[in-house]
Amino acid sequence: MRSLQSPTIVLVHGEFAESASWNGVIDLLAAAGQRTVAAANPLRGLAADAGAVGDLVRSIEGPIVLVGHGYGGAVITGVVADDVTGLVFVAGYAPDAGESCFTLAQQFPGSTLGEHLDAVLRADETTDLSLVQAHFHAEFAADLPEREVTRLATTQRPITREALLEPAGPRPLWKAVPSRFLIAGNDRLLPATAQRFMAERACARRVLERPTASHAAPVSEPVATAELILEAARHG
Repeated sequence: MRSLQSPTIVLVHGEFAESASWNGVIDLLAAAGQRTVAAANPLRGLAADAGAVGDLVRSIEGPIVLVGHGYGGAVITGVVADDVTGLVFVAGYAPDAGESCFTLAQQFPGSTLGEHLDAVLRADETTDLSLVQAHFHAEFAADLPEREVTRLATTQRPITREALLEPAGPRPLWKAVPSRFLIAGNDRLLPATAQRFMAERACARRVLERPTASHAAPVSEPVATAELILEAARHG
C-alpha cells in the first residue's frame, strides 16, 4: 500500500503541448506506484497559470513534487503552496524575479523561439501563438518519428504571447525548494546553455543531461524523466 506521506506528482505541460505529452512518463510512474496528476496548464498568463496550478496543488493532501516542462517550469516556479517538497524542470524555464521566458530563451545563442509561429488575435486582445506545423518537427521534436510529430503538432495547445513575455513574480519557488533539471541538449526553443545556467543558479541537486533530446523531452525521454521525478519523490 502506498504510504500516506508519499508525494503526489503534479505534471505541468509547457507551451505548444498538452497533458497527453506526459503519457509515457505517467505509465512509468504508475508502474512505480506513484500517484500522479497531470495539470491542465491554461497557457494564458504566467501569474494566472501559476495560480491555477496552485489551486490544484492546495486541493491535494500531503507532500507534492511539481514537474514542469518548458513554460510549465516557469509556472511551477510561481506556485504558492506549503507542501511542495521537490521541483523537477524538464527542458524547463526556471526564471528569477522579473525574468520572462522569452528573455531567458534569447539570453543565450541558438533559440528559434518566435521564428515560426502562427498568431491569432483573440477577443480579449491577447494573441495566441502556435508553432507552424511544417516546422514543428525541426523546432520542437527533432528526436521523434514523423508520425508521432504529426499528432503532437496537430494537438498542440497555443500559448499567449503575453504569457511568454510576462515577468516572473518576486519569490521563485526554486530558491526555497530542492530542484532537479533534465537538460535537453538538442533543444531549439530553449538552448541547453540556458537550461544549464538556470540549473546552476538554482543549485540543483541533480542535473541529468540528455544530449540528443529535443524540447519534447517528456515524450522522447520518458525513462530519464521518470527517473528524475522518482528521485525527487524519494529524496526531495
